[in-house]
Amino acid sequence: MSNFIIDELSKIVYNDLVSFHVPGHKLGKLYDKLNYTEILKKLYKMDTTEIPGTDNLHSPEDIIKKSQERASQAFKSDKTYFLINGSTCGIQAAIMALCPPKSKIIVNRDCHQSVINSCILGDINPVYIKSSIDRDTNILKGVDINDVIKVIDNNKDAKALILTYPTYYGMTYDLKTICDYAHSYNIAVIIDEAHGAHLGLSDKLPKTALEQGADIVIQSTHKTLPAFTQSSMIHTKGHRVDDNKLMSILKIIESSSPSYLLMSSLELAVDIYDKYGKDLMSNLIDNINKFKNSFKDSKSIEIYNTSDVTKIFISTTGMGLIGYELETILREEYNIQVELSNYYGSLLVCTIGNEDKDFKCLEMALNDIINKYKSNKQIGRIDYPNDIPVQKLTPREAFYKDKKSVKIYESIDKVCGEYIIPYPPGISLTSPGEVITKEIIDYILFCSKKGMNVSGLKDSTLGQIQIIE
Repeated sequence: MSNFIIDELSKIVYNDLVSFHVPGHKLGKLYDKLNYTEILKKLYKMDTTEIPGTDNLHSPEDIIKKSQERASQAFKSDKTYFLINGSTCGIQAAIMALCPPKSKIIVNRDCHQSVINSCILGDINPVYIKSSIDRDTNILKGVDINDVIKVIDNNKDAKALILTYPTYYGMTYDLKTICDYAHSYNIAVIIDEAHGAHLGLSDKLPKTALEQGADIVIQSTHKTLPAFTQSSMIHTKGHRVDDNKLMSILKIIESSSPSYLLMSSLELAVDIYDKYGKDLMSNLIDNINKFKNSFKDSKSIEIYNTSDVTKIFISTTGMGLIGYELETILREEYNIQVELSNYYGSLLVCTIGNEDKDFKCLEMALNDIINKYKSNKQIGRIDYPNDIPVQKLTPREAFYKDKKSVKIYESIDKVCGEYIIPYPPGISLTSPGEVITKEIIDYILFCSKKGMNVSGLKDSTLGQIQIIE
C-alpha cells in the first residue's frame, strides 16, 4: 500500500529540487549547512503537549514565555507571540482585537484573502484603497500615499488600517508617512509583513514595518526565514494594541493543542536569525547581484527592479514566452521551482537558505532556455483588473446569504457569492458581496487557459459561479 503524500515528498527531497519558493529553509538545506541536524533528528520525539515543564502557548509562564521574549529582542518589538496557525490567525486576531463588530477597517485592495475572512468573522466593514500596478508586468506595487490619505480623510472613524508591506512581489513604499498620518486620527496600523520577516537582516533591504511606526505586525517566519510551514509570529509595539484582548482572541482562533514542533522551529529560526542571519543575508545579496549582472546585457531576459532584492521577477516577454510557460519549463526540464508566475513572468523567492550553486543552476537553465525557446513572437497583452468592484453587501452579509450557481458569463453584473482568487498569492479579484464584472471574468478565463490557478470557486473548472440574488 502506498503512502501517497510521503512518497511524493520523498521524490522532491531525493531529486534535490532547486528551491526558489517558500519555505525559507529550502528543503532543510540551511539546517544541514548550519549543523542543526542533530536537533532535528530528535525533533519528532519532541511532539508533545502541555505537560509539566512544557509550558502553555495560551498562557506562557516559562519556556515559551522566554522563547517569545528572545524573539521580541531579535525583531525589536515590545511583545512577540508565536503563531502555529500561520499568519492567517495573526491577521484575524489583530483585526478583531482592534475593530469591534460593525466598525470600519481601511484595507489595501490587494490584501490577502485572510483579511476579508477576518471581516466575515468579526462582522467588520472593509473600506478599500486602490492598489498600484505596473502595467508592463502586472506586478502589484502596493499603495500610493495620496490614495491612502484620501481614504483616511473620508473614513476618520475607522478603527484600524491594514496594509501589505512588502507586497508579494517585494515592492515597498513610504510606510512611515502613512503610519504617522493614520496615528494623527488615532487609527491603529496593522501590517501584513508575511513576506518581510527577513528585512531586519541588512541595511540594503527596506526598513521593517516596526521601524516605521506600525502598531502590530504579522510575519510568516516560514516564508523568508527558516521556520516550518504554518509557523509565524505577531509583533506589537506602542500603546494602541490591547495585548490582553489580542491574547484572548488568539485563544479562540488558534488550536487548543498547539504544535511543539512548530514552536520549536520558530525558536530555531530566531537562533539562526540571531547568530548567522546578517552574514547569510550579505552572502545572499552578493549572489543575487552576481546573478542579475550576468543578464544585464541580455535582450531576452529582463529582471524587474524590486524594492526587496531577495525577490526576483524575471520578465519573459523578450523570449516570446509567458510566465506560466517558463515556470513549467524550469520545473520539468531543470528541476527548479519558482514561487509563482503571472502572464508576463515568474517570481523567485530567495532566502538565506539559498546558496551560490542555486543561482548558477538558474543561470545555466535560463541561458539554455533562451537558446532553445527564444522566438520573435509577441505574447500579446492582458491587463490585470485593478478597479475596486462595487460592494452591495458586506463580506459577512454575503457569507450568510443563500446562493445559486449560474454559468460564468451569466454572472456578470450579479452579486458574487464566493471568492475569485488567482492563487498564489491569494489576492481576491472579487469577494462575496461584490458585483462581478466582465473584465474579471475575461481575465480569469484567459489566464486560466494559460496556466493560472483560480481558487475560491466551488466549480474549479470555472464553468459556473455562485451568485446572490
